[in-house]
Amino acid sequence: MRRFGERQLLVATHNAGKLDEMRALLAPYGIEVLGASAAGLPEPAETEDSFLGNARIKARAAMEATGLPALADDSGICVDALDGAPGVYTADWAETGNGRDFGMAMERVQRELDARTAPQPRQAQFRCTLVLIWPDGHEEAFEGVLPGRVVWPPRGADGHGYDPIFQPDGSEQTMAEMTPEQKNSLSH
Repeated sequence: MRRFGERQLLVATHNAGKLDEMRALLAPYGIEVLGASAAGLPEPAETEDSFLGNARIKARAAMEATGLPALADDSGICVDALDGAPGVYTADWAETGNGRDFGMAMERVQRELDARTAPQPRQAQFRCTLVLIWPDGHEEAFEGVLPGRVVWPPRGADGHGYDPIFQPDGSEQTMAEMTPEQKNSLSH
């Protein structure tokens, strides 16, 4: 594994919540984090059917456009009773003609679980794959899994995405009820 010694890192995301989380995690190391929006980067098409494949697309596109080391993620919630859905299509479930609506996406998860009469607890995992790529083409990939369950109704106002319906194993709170420090201490 290559050690990251650079002072700047481009985080290839347009998601303000993810960018804030990465800045907070990397701040103690003195790394300046730049976002894809600030660099004027478009969002590349995510054409792969795996988290690793889509993270690789985003990291490579950002690195090639800027010449900076780039970190990209692809992540999502995988619900056991939905055969792992929405999985790699997590963001797609939130798409509308006017942007993303995660309230709508969480309602879809609940409707589909109810339609299948899925028993409680409704096991799920947040999965995340990170790809870090340097301008010389060297690449490192990391995968994380946070097991838990889907709860209804949504709880909490912090976090983003599906956080209000995801309760990690061993916690009484959803991810959206946790402080950023609590979330980062166990996050995938």
